[in-house]
Amino acid sequence: MKIRSIITFAVVSAVFSISLSAQDRNAVIAAYNEGAKTMQTDPKAAISAFEKVITLSDQVGETANDLKQKAVQVLPQLYNKLVATAVSEKKPAVEIISAAKLAGAMAEKYGNAAQGENSKKYLVNGYYKMASEFFSANDYDNAMLAFDSVLALNPDHVASIYNKAQIYKNRDNADLFEQTIDLFLTKLDPEKDVEKANQAKVVALEYFRAAGSKASNANKLDEALALLNRAAKYGDDKRLFYYYADVYNKQNNFTEGAAYAQKGLDLETGDAEAKAIFYYQLAVAQAGKGDVAAACESFKNAQYGPSAEAAKAQRTNLKCE
Repeated sequence: MKIRSIITFAVVSAVFSISLSAQDRNAVIAAYNEGAKTMQTDPKAAISAFEKVITLSDQVGETANDLKQKAVQVLPQLYNKLVATAVSEKKPAVEIISAAKLAGAMAEKYGNAAQGENSKKYLVNGYYKMASEFFSANDYDNAMLAFDSVLALNPDHVASIYNKAQIYKNRDNADLFEQTIDLFLTKLDPEKDVEKANQAKVVALEYFRAAGSKASNANKLDEALALLNRAAKYGDDKRLFYYYADVYNKQNNFTEGAAYAQKGLDLETGDAEAKAIFYYQLAVAQAGKGDVAAACESFKNAQYGPSAEAAKAQRTNLKCE
């Protein structure tokens, strides 16, 4: 009689245990269904539901492992969906960055490399948005920090490299500007990014050309020549040739002065006034070389615009007819 009683208890307990396990799995199923229902319309609610799935599954054990794995697979995507929404709604950069960092942490937690890469792209987007805002406000210190954050995540982010070069240019840091604009050029696709490359080269050419002109006006001729040579690395134009002629003539290197004046003259397609400055430099070089007849003719052609009075005075000094 006693043995029969024990057996009866064991059977009842087993039935109760099975019933309890089924009930607990049903709770996991209910949470999972709630997450599936809200995935498209309310990612936050879906995240909450799927996180509940994982918590309940850990309590239930093996019988709920299938649901847990499904939740683990979908959660990183949902966190990134929150970031995408923040981006599309043009939320502040700080919010985008915070959401992207959380998405990245969740992707790592649940072992989803693909979604981890997606969150990284969103994080780059957030830092670049922040950097651009600082840059537009002329807050270059904070802009630089944010651009560096972008580049720490993506060293090939060419827009950040270019904007760093612009900051160095605005700060008149010639060495770092040159270094950064050169890096930018190496990152570009030689076939697809021709326009970007040309634009950057023009910016660098104009920067160093202007710096060379400024040094020449201050009679720092060696420095001026070095700056013009740095400009020439990015291309050439008639104004660069004019400044070369001016510096070489001031250095009494009249052969180079004449050569660069002629190069500028060859590129100038404007009227007599536009050509006058090149004729003036050519005449100075010719006079320096002792070719008075040629200098008189060139000074004659230089008697227009800003160089007119100086050209007339030079013709008087040379006793030109």
